[in-house]
Amino acid sequence: MTVVARRFLSIPERTASATWSVISELLAPEPGSAAWAELASVAGVASSLISREAMTSPIVVWGAGPRVRIYCLYNVDAIEGDDANETALSFDPTDGDWHMSLPCPAEDLAWVKNALKGKSKRVTARDMETVLDSDEEESSKKGTTETTVDLEAFFKS
Repeated sequence: MTVVARRFLSIPERTASATWSVISELLAPEPGSAAWAELASVAGVASSLISREAMTSPIVVWGAGPRVRIYCLYNVDAIEGDDANETALSFDPTDGDWHMSLPCPAEDLAWVKNALKGKSKRVTARDMETVLDSDEEESSKKGTTETTVDLEAFFKS
């Protein structure tokens, strides 16, 4: 699995809403697209999580292309900016069937999940202490199953 990471300057260099706006532009580069609108619809919830400094754990976006992990830099790390990497991606991570998992403090998880459910089917929240290491983990959290293909049988003539 290919993983691409980006680190964005956040509080105090940017407000939480400005940080989400820049992240959204990276993830949905086509203004007015369905993905752009979906990310805009969850801006309030995402900005709240950014202000809670939940994005020290990654926002994870997965779908047809490489997995994208988005982190925010806070406080001195944001001011110094040494670890920042906000460069554009060479692909559109929200093209096709994509999903996003936002990290969330455990005490806020219930209201955040409820708020997101009313705004998006693609954007969900998880406890920020939970690490998503594999597609299988994310598929099982979504209630889907993986299909296994017998390659030997498939390639037989």
